[in-house]
Amino acid sequence: MNKVTVLNENDLRKILTMEETIAAVEEAYKQKELNKAFVLPMIFHEFEAGVADMDIKAGVMPEIERYGLKVVSWFKDNPAKNLPALFGTTLLFDSKTGAPCSLLDAEYITGMRTGAAGAIGAKYLAKKMAKTLLIIGSGQQAFFQIAAYLTVFDSISDIFIFDPLDANKANAFVTNLATPLESLLAKNPTKKVSLKNTNVSAVTDLAQTLEKSDLVATVTPATTPIIKAKWVKKGTHFSCIGADISGKEEIDPQIFKDAIIIVDDLQQAITVGETERPIKEGVIKKADITGEIGALITGKVAGRTTDDAITIFDSTGIALQDLAVSNLALKIATKENIGQTVFL
Repeated sequence: MNKVTVLNENDLRKILTMEETIAAVEEAYKQKELNKAFVLPMIFHEFEAGVADMDIKAGVMPEIERYGLKVVSWFKDNPAKNLPALFGTTLLFDSKTGAPCSLLDAEYITGMRTGAAGAIGAKYLAKKMAKTLLIIGSGQQAFFQIAAYLTVFDSISDIFIFDPLDANKANAFVTNLATPLESLLAKNPTKKVSLKNTNVSAVTDLAQTLEKSDLVATVTPATTPIIKAKWVKKGTHFSCIGADISGKEEIDPQIFKDAIIIVDDLQQAITVGETERPIKEGVIKKADITGEIGALITGKVAGRTTDDAITIFDSTGIALQDLAVSNLALKIATKENIGQTVFL
């Protein structure tokens, strides 16, 4: 029989820190660029259009002797059945034997690795000493974005929260943010971070807020642009997170026209990411994309060239992020005897 470690959300909350998650995701991007890790084709299936679907992201990471996949299912009517609308499960395997190693709840890992991705894009593309961060969206992912940005940037003094549908949700998010965020940030092993020197506020005037925002993270399921090109000031960095299936779109395609564009995976970005619409509308060509984030991290391509440049990181989400963070969680769980063990 083979030993498999099962880790639920509570286990993962004990195990994962944002600082270590960022390091794991950044290393995964590097491994992909160096052809030491590989993304497999994504599978998406709609059981019923607009009602129920699933997607599967898979990858191989020989350097850490792992391969695996994440299955995410969305069933719109589940809340009426007292069930979550979204379920996510990750399976991790030993790449030397094919034996399953771990079964993990994917929701918390997805939140952490996605937050990490947005901040990594900003780390390599934004102006140095960026002071102001605007989050578009006030769902759970906004929480992880803030945790990651504060871990990466010591210079942030103001964070603005804008909800495109309901200003009350942005206010509630700000009101309830401090305690869980401080708890997560306090776990960072070396980078001690606090909200003490950062003002977080809900905003309602998006155009006015963009005039004073150095960093913008978009984390909504929007299918029409929320941010217009005419509102964007010189030097702004965008980490576009929400677009992960065809048709989603958060920022005006015209913003891409003169921007420096970096993506996590080129094929995914042009088919299901924020980059999809600008290419389809002829605003940019595939050749206008500077490269993938791994190439930027390893120095194969240049990022920001001037303080006035507009930069975009299109993060569609790749399986290697999930596998790297899942493996990190498994290592810590094994060391600290956390989780349940089953034998298959």
